[in-house]
Amino acid sequence: MKKMTTAAILAAGLLTAGFAAAQATVGQPAPAFTAVDTAGKQVSLDSYKGKYVVLEWVNPDCPFVKKHYDSGNMPATQKHAAAKDVVWLSVSTSGDATKNPKVATSLNSWTKEKSATPTALVLDDGKIGRAYGAKTTPHMYLIDPAGKIVYAGAIDSKPSSNASDIASSTNYVIQAIDEAKAGKAVSKPVTQPYGCSVKYAS
Repeated sequence: MKKMTTAAILAAGLLTAGFAAAQATVGQPAPAFTAVDTAGKQVSLDSYKGKYVVLEWVNPDCPFVKKHYDSGNMPATQKHAAAKDVVWLSVSTSGDATKNPKVATSLNSWTKEKSATPTALVLDDGKIGRAYGAKTTPHMYLIDPAGKIVYAGAIDSKPSSNASDIASSTNYVIQAIDEAKAGKAVSKPVTQPYGCSVKYAS
């Protein structure tokens, strides 16, 4: 695979963010889904009704994902969510876990290596991503206990693959969780996602 510059990857992700497709909308019910996680267990969004849920689209090979995992930023955000009793579902578009045991094993090893603590890591064949209009890795959503989306967009305010930008950025997911859990409206409910474009089979 040819290497892409950060600028090229970012451009691809942001360009993808503009395509016309089904898209989950803030203020509207989150699309329901059932999938199998990397442990072989069935995961259903409906089973988490009554709780806040974060959805995170992830690709371990993406430089933007590496920025947030290698630095410890995403695992720290996951721990912050867990401390607030928020469910965290990471979604990989690597396909059906039942048909990709090697992929599931690889993802589990990667999760352990990065000290990541999602509630579950789901393998998606594209149906979930299309239902939400997920465009980049990472692409983040926060769903409230009533099942409505209250945040959709980027992990933070610095659209780069440079880990040194994290310290001076605003973590939109932590901000949304803290505001929502405090009974406040999310002050920035929609942001532009950035990262590597999510690849969907035709």
